[in-house]
Amino acid sequence: MDLATRVGGSIKKEDVQSAVDRYEKYHVCFGGEEETRKANYSDMVNKYYDLATSFYEYGWGQSFHFAPRWKGESLGESIKRHEHFIALQLGLKPGMKVLDVGSGIGGPLREIARFSLTSITGINNNEYQISRGEELNRLAGLSHSCNFVKADFLKMPFSDNEFDGIYAFDALCHAPDPVACYREICRVLRPGQCFAASEWFMTDHFDPNNQSHQKIKAEIELGNGLPDIKTTRECLDALKLAGFEVVWARDLAVGSPIPWYSPLDVNRFSITSFRLTAFGRGITRAMVKALEFVRIAPAGSARVSSFLETAAEGVVEGGRKEIFTPIHFFLARKPLSRS
Repeated sequence: MDLATRVGGSIKKEDVQSAVDRYEKYHVCFGGEEETRKANYSDMVNKYYDLATSFYEYGWGQSFHFAPRWKGESLGESIKRHEHFIALQLGLKPGMKVLDVGSGIGGPLREIARFSLTSITGINNNEYQISRGEELNRLAGLSHSCNFVKADFLKMPFSDNEFDGIYAFDALCHAPDPVACYREICRVLRPGQCFAASEWFMTDHFDPNNQSHQKIKAEIELGNGLPDIKTTRECLDALKLAGFEVVWARDLAVGSPIPWYSPLDVNRFSITSFRLTAFGRGITRAMVKALEFVRIAPAGSARVSSFLETAAEGVVEGGRKEIFTPIHFFLARKPLSRS
C-alpha cells in the first residue's frame, strides 16, 4: 500500500499519467533525442525520481545502487559492504565533513555516517527524495549528523574547498556534462583530499555501431532517467580534464563471484530478494494494476512499473554481454596545488 500511495512523489496524483507521457518522450524508445535529454536533464531526472522512487525503495531498499557480491552474501549485505569500501577508500574519520553527490533518499549517507562517525551532507535536486530522506534520518536518529541540500550538482551552493571527502553512487550518470560535473566536485573538495565513486558506464566491449548494443543502451537510459551513458574511458578523461589526479580505477564487475545483475535476472530465484524475481515482479505488476484500477494508485503507475521492468531487462542483458557496468569504481585526488 505504501508503494501505491507514494507513486509520483511530489507530482500531484492527477498529473502522474501526463508526467509519464512527458518523461517517456525524452527517450530514444519513444522518438526522443540525446540533445533534448541533455538540455532538459533537470526536468527529466526530477520526473524520473518522482515516478520511480517508491518502486526503488519497495524492491531494492534505501540504497539505490549495485554492488559486487561474494558467495554466501545477501544483496543487502553486499550493498553495505560496498558502502564501507567507499568510506575506507576515502579514509573517512570522525570529525570530517563529507558530501554525498546525488544522495537519493540517503541509504548510503546513513550507513557511511554510522560506519565512519562523520557528518554527511547529501545534495539532491528532487524534493520528494529529500523529504523522504529527512524522514528516514529522523527515524534512524541521525538528523544531527546527516542532512540534505536541494540543489543541482552542476551548480552546488557550497564554498570552495569545503569538504574533506566526496563520494557518489550511481548518480553522476545523470549529468549531461561529466567534465562540468567533476569540475564542480573538484571546486568544493579540499586540496589533497579524495573523491570516490561507483558509477554506471558502457565498457570497452560496447560497440556504438552495433544495433543490439544501442538498443540495450537506450533501454537502460529510458528506465533510469539518463541523458547519455558515457564509456569508462570518457569518465577517466573527464576526471583529468576537471583537474583530478586518478589514483586508481577498476570495473568491480570483473571477477565478482556473483554477477552484479543476478538480483534482476528472471532466470534466478531468491527468497531474500523475492520482490525482484520473475514471480515477485509479476505480483507487484498485478498489484499495481489492481490498485490503479480502484484509484488507490494514481493513473500511470502501471506504466512506471513497465518502463522500470524494461530497464531491468536492458541492465541484465548489458551485464551478460559485458557492455555495461554499474560498478565501475574510481578514486581521484584533488592536487595540493589547486585552490
